[in-house]
Amino acid sequence: MINKVILIGNLGAAPEVRSTQAGMPMATFNIATSERRKGQDGQMQEQTEWHKIVAWDKLAEICGEYLHKGMKVYIEGKLQTRKWQDKDGHDRWTTEIIARDMKMLTPKGGEGGGYSGDPGPAAGSAPSGYDSYSGGGVGTDVPF
Repeated sequence: MINKVILIGNLGAAPEVRSTQAGMPMATFNIATSERRKGQDGQMQEQTEWHKIVAWDKLAEICGEYLHKGMKVYIEGKLQTRKWQDKDGHDRWTTEIIARDMKMLTPKGGEGGGYSGDPGPAAGSAPSGYDSYSGGGVGTDVPF
């Protein structure tokens, strides 16, 4: 079975980082993806979709430290739906992407939306001037 999600989008806000009771770092943030198409009236229309991203451990720390509102990022992970109860005891469901890899596509020192090319999903590679991080292991070093 395969459960793989690849998204390229812009951060709606800086990640929120907190720790579980066991002390494991967790970052949550939302990214927006947009699709442009011609409507029935012939005019171009843009549809924006928001995606909830969850990163754990070292990847969570890196996301919290280096990601900012408006940045363009590549996220690779898996889709997960979980059930929880609200304060009134009603069952609720949340669908989110559990991030395994993150690539910052906004150039260092640049503003959000600064990269418009295809980054390619090649593992462990990022375009020159961009940074890539994987949540694949403990002790992952930040390359700068």
